[in-house]
Order: sequence, then structure tokens, then C-alpha cells
Amino acid sequence: MQSWIVVTVALVYVGLLFAIAWRGDRVGLRAGRKAPILYSLSLGIYCSSWTFYGSVGRAASSGFDFVPIYLGPIIVIGLCWPVLAKIVRVAKAQNTVSIADFIGSRYGKSQAVAAFVALVAVIGITPYIGLQLKAVTSSFAALTGTAPSFFGGTAMVVTGFMAVFTILFGLRNITASEHHPGLMNAIAFESLVKLVAFLVVGAAVTFVLSPGPREMFEQARADPGLAHVLDLNLGRPEWWSMTLLAGLAILCLPRQFHVAVVENTSEAALPKAAWLFPLYLVAINLFVVPVALAGLTHFGSNGPDADTFVVSLPVDLGASGLGLLAFIGGLSAATAMVIVAAVALSTMVSNDLVMPLLLRLPAQPVAWLQDRAPVLLGIRRLAVIVILLLANGYNILVGSAYPLSSTGILAFVAVAQFAPAMLGGLYWRRGNRTGALAGIGAGFLLWGYTQILPTFAEAGLLAPGLVEHGPWNLDWLRPYSLFGLAGLDPLSHAVLWSLGTNCICYVIGSLVTRASVVEQRQAAVFVAAVADAPYPAVPFEGQTPLADLVGLAETYLGGDRALEAFRHHLDLPALAARKQPAQGG
Repeated sequence: MQSWIVVTVALVYVGLLFAIAWRGDRVGLRAGRKAPILYSLSLGIYCSSWTFYGSVGRAASSGFDFVPIYLGPIIVIGLCWPVLAKIVRVAKAQNTVSIADFIGSRYGKSQAVAAFVALVAVIGITPYIGLQLKAVTSSFAALTGTAPSFFGGTAMVVTGFMAVFTILFGLRNITASEHHPGLMNAIAFESLVKLVAFLVVGAAVTFVLSPGPREMFEQARADPGLAHVLDLNLGRPEWWSMTLLAGLAILCLPRQFHVAVVENTSEAALPKAAWLFPLYLVAINLFVVPVALAGLTHFGSNGPDADTFVVSLPVDLGASGLGLLAFIGGLSAATAMVIVAAVALSTMVSNDLVMPLLLRLPAQPVAWLQDRAPVLLGIRRLAVIVILLLANGYNILVGSAYPLSSTGILAFVAVAQFAPAMLGGLYWRRGNRTGALAGIGAGFLLWGYTQILPTFAEAGLLAPGLVEHGPWNLDWLRPYSLFGLAGLDPLSHAVLWSLGTNCICYVIGSLVTRASVVEQRQAAVFVAAVADAPYPAVPFEGQTPLADLVGLAETYLGGDRALEAFRHHLDLPALAARKQPAQGG
């Protein structure tokens, strides 16, 4: 198909999305019976281009290994939705606008914790954004018959398009609540488009362009070259590691937290979303295996990248219209993810990294002192551009050599490091700032060592012997068998070391150090949150050192007045003797 046709259709579709977002901002989110449906569809942002393209690619290479990516969220949202409800409840009571803000608020409204979470999120999600850029570039090339250009050309055009799209949709203004009703309406519409597109293309490939599902499955069982597509080995550690990661990702991915928590306007939508969203995940994966089998059968071993089967297969079979529909579906999946992820990350960069530094400047800019909104908006827009350029840079240096699913897994392991501090903080009062920083820090370092370092080595940016023999030829430092732990697949190995060490450091750090008064107060609010009660249902019971109370009073009264007040208060007889009746107000 000619490039100008594809670009024209894409621009028309983008114009439709902008119209939906514009109208949504004018009328707000729809209330009533449609609210849970819109909320459930907005949760469908979880299905990025990894779902639309990468699931087929993973099925073509590893059979049903794509299932855990959706089994985890189905379990968490379908069965454990009260956990999400509690997160929403606390977030609204604390007026948090990002996952970094949420975790920092739990640990005494710690700026250090929030900044560290924001930094980890930016580093961990940037490759994932690069995945979306790669998917759009590859699918465009498959549809138009051109060579994919990751070093410029198409990739830079896609990056610029995504940046403009994000700024127009999500960063037109600064709002105190961070609610974007128009954006959420557009995201829900995009979720519907990519679902319909995948179902239509999958059904056409399975029932019209191929002999049918029964014949394809019989052929796969008889052909040793296709038998692996039907492989369902539940005994492998990787299967369950991926299920765990996906379950945590549905809560910890910045874009998921933004959609599920920050943009949530009613807790009443959660019970219905608990079955609507799992139903959505099942529906969008119905034809993954048939499309993978059809692609492998049609192209053989010398065909295009399996990640592009959804587009390249209909085009090669003479159904270019279906290929265009698949491209629009994949574009919806990618743009929705990039927009919300970039909005969430730019909010964290602005609120938790840049703004605290500006406030500490001895001589603050005049424009900042007069009106901070335009400065903040400019910071967020610049952050979006920088993040997307970094994502494209990662894609050029490393990501182009890896399938979509492998790049997505890197992000899942990274954001899983937030889970101990976030979930532990909801149910364990002893968790404190030191434990949170120690856990996230240790987990992040081990994630980088066991996952990011090998990708750079395998891409040729580092010595390949680093992975095979370890730094300085020390076998016990090999990233895939750290400290002699061998026999696990790379994913399970990384999860065990990073997440396991994270949990241990979080618990030990919290037990050996004492929480401040503010941390104890916040812990009570988070742990004791109940429905319709933004503050604890029962008062906090515990012992508070006098020094902490004096420190808290100094915050509001100043040092001398606070000390004088406590001297008078502790000298009870003298205090009673000095009490005089109130005189005239």
C-alpha cells in the first residue's frame, strides 16, 4: 500500500481522536451506567503494541508463553480488586497524582522516596516507550513494503508525531486534580478500536484466509516445526515469574496507576471492572495462536519478523485493507500507551525531580515567582520530548535487536520494584522510609545488573565476555547466574534476585530503624483506610518519643516557642497554678 494512503488514514484517525478528547474535556466523563464501561476500556491501555504485535511474535516462538502476561492482571483485577479500591481510596484522601507521589506520601511525605521512584520509573519505562516506536515503525514498513528505518527517517517522524500528540492530548494545561476527562474518553475509544481491529483481522485470517482453526491445529500437531506453538508447559519457573510480574505491573506501571487511580472518579466502577477488564483481555487474545500458526505456515522459516504477522500476513495474502485496519489498531495500542506513560512520567519529573530543585534555588527565576503554571507546563512538555528521544535512542542502540516481548519484560521487572514498598505500606505499619529506599534501591541495582547489563553486552555496547564469564572473569558475578545461582531462566533469575532482595531489604530496613512521627501518622492513614473514611477508622496507638513531638511542634511554632510550650506543659503543677480565666477572647 502506498505510504501517502497510510499516512492520510492515520492522520484522519488522529483527528477523530482529538475531536473525542476535545469534546470529552468540554462535557467531562460520562456518569451513570456507562462509567464502569469507560473505566474498564481505559484500563485496556495495558494492551500496548506488545499485545497487538508482540503476543503473536511470542506465540510464534514460544507457544502459550504469552498467556502469563494477561493471567496476572486477570487474577489481580478480577479477584483482588479490593486492593485497587484501597489504593484509590487512599490516593484520593492524600491527593496524590502519580505513583511516586503515592509511595512518597506513605513514607512521611518523603521527597527523597518520591524522587527515587520517579527516577526508577523514567529509567525503567523508557525502553518500553521505545518498544512502541519500534512497533509503529515496523508495522508501517510491513504495510508499505519499505525497509524499517530505526536510525532516522520513519522512526524520527514517529517520535515527533508521538511527542506532538502527547502534548496536545495530555499537556494542554495544568490541573490541580490531574484529571483529563477528554484524554480518558479518547483512550477508551482507542481500546475499543484495537480490540475490534484485532478480532476482525484475527477472524479473517483464521476463517477466511486460512483453512480454519481445526485444520491449523491438526497441522501444527503433525509438523515438528510448528508443534512448539501449542506448547503449554506450566511447570517452568518462567511461566509463573511472568504471571507474578504482570500481576504487579497492572498496579505499578505508571500509566496503569494514572488510569486506574489518578483518573478514577468513582470507586463504584471497580466491581464491574473486575469482570469487564478480564473479559477484554480474554477477547483480545482469542486469535493470537491462530494468527501465529497461519503466519508460520504461510511464510515458513524465511518470513518477516513474527511481531509483524498481524499486518504482513493479510498484506501478503492480498487483503491490504485488513492490513491497514491492523495498522490502525496497532497505532491505537502504541499511541495510547505512549501518551499516558509520557504524561505520567512528565508529571513525576516535574513534581518530584525538577520542581524541588527550583524551590531550593537561592535566587529563583522571576517568571517562576510570578506565575508557576506556565513554567511547570513547559517543564512537562520538555520532559515528554526528552523521554521520547531517549526511548528512540535506546531503540536504535539496543531495542532493534530484540523482539517486542523481551523489551516489555525489562519494564515489568523494573516497576515491580515498587510493589514491596507500595503494597507493604498499605498493610504493614512498621514499613518506613529507610526500608522503602533500601528495598527499591537494592532491587533497582540488581535489575540493572541482571537484565540491562546483559542487553547492552549482547547488543555489542559492552564486552560479550561480561555475560559469559562475569566481570574480571569472576564466574560468581555472571549476570545470569549471580553468586552461583544457576539453572534458572534469565527472567526468573532476575526476578528472584531483584524482587527477593528488595523485599528482604524493605523488611530489615524497616525493623532496624525507627519511623518519624509523620511516617507513623501516614502509616496509620494508609493501613487503616476503609470505605467512606479517608482517615483511619481507629486512632493510632503507639509510643512517640518526646523529641519527635518537639520536632513536629517546631515546624509550626519555631524552636524557642515549641520548647517553651513543652516546658510549661510538662511542669503540670506550675502550669495548673498559672491557669487564669479567659479574658475577653
